[in-house]
Parts: sequence; structure tokens; C-alpha cells
Amino acid sequence: MMLMDFETKYGKFPDHSTVAALRRDSGNTLTLPDHTSNDLFAQLIASGIAPDERMFYANAKNSLQPDNIFSSDATTLKHGECALAYISGLSAALHPGTPLAFGPVIPGTTALDREVCEGYAIVIFLDSTATYRQINSAGKIIINGLDLLDPRQPFWHGKTPDVKWPK
Repeated sequence: MMLMDFETKYGKFPDHSTVAALRRDSGNTLTLPDHTSNDLFAQLIASGIAPDERMFYANAKNSLQPDNIFSSDATTLKHGECALAYISGLSAALHPGTPLAFGPVIPGTTALDREVCEGYAIVIFLDSTATYRQINSAGKIIINGLDLLDPRQPFWHGKTPDVKWPK
């Protein structure tokens, strides 16, 4: 829901193009790069839409309990405080069944952590629903018989999704 609120306020989900407006409106001085899911989720915190860091946490390998210190680039969703991958460049105007975020991802990697939720991952969709999906032995989430990130998935329309992995 916070991503929808962000899109309403800034015209799109967090990406590189929303930083200037966010800084102007909020007065926030964070750098707000766009290399990782931590970076882009930090825009939700910097905008005041997300109240703290806890919602981006999952008890994955190498994860850290969020400390809710977000006063600088170094402390806002620092390495290990986020275990969700984020698919950048999407819009609420797309098919509601399009995945927007998923995890638990082992921070600093592109690997899903099969040990956290008994082999399941959570996938959050554009319509604000979330579902558990089994992580297969190769560490992939399978939907419609294909890897979630396979461009052949109907919701990607043949394009490779721009996945931002957690740091």
C-alpha cells in the first residue's frame, strides 16, 4: 500500500527519477541511489510514507534486525536490514498480477533463502496482494511453470524485469 501511496504522490514507484521531487517535497538530503532494493525502499522512508525499516526485514541468512536509524545514507536500510528484492520500473497501470517485490533474499546476493519460511517465499503483487510460493531446489520461485523472473512470464511481456537485489 505504501508503494501505491508513493506512486500517487510522486507519479511512479520509487526509481531514479523520483529522487529530485522527493527531496524537494520532503527536504530530505539523503543521496538515494537506485542500485539496490534497499536504496529504492529508502525512498519510502525518506518521503515519510514508511514509518520505519521493519517492513523490509526478513530473517534471512546475513540479515540484521533493522535499527530504525535512517538519518544518513550509511544508516538507512544498511546492508542486511532488507531481504526483499524489488522490481523497478513498474506502474500501477500494469496488470494487477504483476510481481512487485519478493523475498526472503539473502542480503548481498541474488539467492532466495529456502531455510526461512520452510522453503517458501512471499511475492507481493501490484494489486497489493501477497502470496507464498515454494522456492524450488534451484532457489527459484516458479509461477505458471516458469521462473518468476523469466521474460516469458505473461506479466513481463517478453522483457527482462529490472530486479533490484538487497545489499
